[in-house]
Amino acid sequence: MQKDVLKWLDDTAVRYSDKTAVTDENGSITWGGFRDKSRAIAYEILKIQKESGYDCKQPVAVYMEKCKEVLVSFMGIAYCGDFYSPIDVDMPGPRAAKIIETLKPRIVITTAALKEQFDSFGYDGNYVIYETAGDDPDSRSEETRKAIDLKTYEIIDTDILYVLFTSGSTGTPKGVSITHRGVIDYIDWVTEQFSITSEDSFGNQAPFYFDNSILDIYSCMKMGAELHIIPHKLFFQPVRLLEYLQENRISTIFWVPSAMIVVSKLKALKKVDLSATLKRILFCGEVMPNKQLNIWRSFLPDALYANLYGPTEITDACTFYIVDREFSDEEALPIGKPMPNTEILVLDDDDKLVTGTDRTGELCVRGTGLAKGYYNNPEKTAAAFVQNPLNTAVPDVIYRTGDVVRYNEYGEIMYLSRKDFQIKHLGHRIELGEIETAVDSLDGISSCCCLYDEKMQKIVLFLDVPMELQDLRDKLAGMIPEYMIPGRVICTDSLPLNANGKIDRVKLKELL
Repeated sequence: MQKDVLKWLDDTAVRYSDKTAVTDENGSITWGGFRDKSRAIAYEILKIQKESGYDCKQPVAVYMEKCKEVLVSFMGIAYCGDFYSPIDVDMPGPRAAKIIETLKPRIVITTAALKEQFDSFGYDGNYVIYETAGDDPDSRSEETRKAIDLKTYEIIDTDILYVLFTSGSTGTPKGVSITHRGVIDYIDWVTEQFSITSEDSFGNQAPFYFDNSILDIYSCMKMGAELHIIPHKLFFQPVRLLEYLQENRISTIFWVPSAMIVVSKLKALKKVDLSATLKRILFCGEVMPNKQLNIWRSFLPDALYANLYGPTEITDACTFYIVDREFSDEEALPIGKPMPNTEILVLDDDDKLVTGTDRTGELCVRGTGLAKGYYNNPEKTAAAFVQNPLNTAVPDVIYRTGDVVRYNEYGEIMYLSRKDFQIKHLGHRIELGEIETAVDSLDGISSCCCLYDEKMQKIVLFLDVPMELQDLRDKLAGMIPEYMIPGRVICTDSLPLNANGKIDRVKLKELL
């Protein structure tokens, strides 16, 4: 029985001790070295625990630039039975302070250069400085080994592994608390479904405070595959980005659609041939327009394409669609069917199950991957993680995603929009996502975003290319009803992206 993710690291470090585990701009680390340094970090944490008199299963913050050392720190924390929570070094101070206030970590792992910066957030707890962890000879003693092994033995699969903070609708970050069991369940499916082996090499795009990174990190750890942390600057240099994939023989990518769209929009696929290396192209986090996906498919027709869907609250993803047929540019891509050991409930406004193709409902999820809730936030937890209305006999928690979906004629789930993107305009209920799908299919457009201006009672469309309103109206005529056609167009050179690589709707709303 596997009860924690550390079994993967322990087994892989034995089988592939000298094999490269993670590579970044500054070098690489082997699987054996990864485990050794993680246990050195664990020793430092245990020493603080003993001196401070607090037990394990507590939050430990990680404050470092994105690098291999962050992942080593994550596992050092896990070896102690604690759970990790990464804090972005580029995060504004007030937001970081809110996260620290919620998390209340007693220990922070950082570098000597960044310690002073973290002090400025008002933190006055303990530090583990990464560079010096393991310098003490006692960190490699038999007594230390036994102490770490005891802490690992005490982990149970429902213990928290990590807390990732999402942006919350009120501006207060919410800490999603995911268990060892949730990650084990998810990664077991990923590695089996996509036939991941030790020969594979992953090209990581997602920040480590973003849940898409979970697939990269733990698939590699379980199978002994190699993880390449792609330099962030390359995502603004699409030709060089693809050359990086080619040079490092990347077989698998799991990116947000915005990163893929930049590549197809700037025609980089014409200049770099990835057909001999790239085998799996997975994406998640936002809607992938078929117009852009079709460009990828035309250049790499033999690759496997999969659309994964899911919120942070369900251990990264809960449905998937293997792209197995042709789509026209104007069609929407399904989010598919539930992953194994996951149930999807589509509920209408009366909490009745939606089963046919003629109605929409909110996508709700139940299963092993469900988060334990929002850390130190019982009110938000109670609002989103609720009793299954279809089962009143025993406690049965579901997560309400707030996403509006329907079933298509194939029985596949189709994402329409967020519930909070659902508006009432001119007497009609409108999903803004439907308008975006129609606009995405138009020639010359690679990125768009629709918002509703409540004050002016207008649907506003943001485009990354110049277009007059009347021209847009002419193009959309016949594609969507008249009442859904935007009343205002705002054109910019490019749409702003947030730290996770998604379109930044909050920033766009400031332009209304």
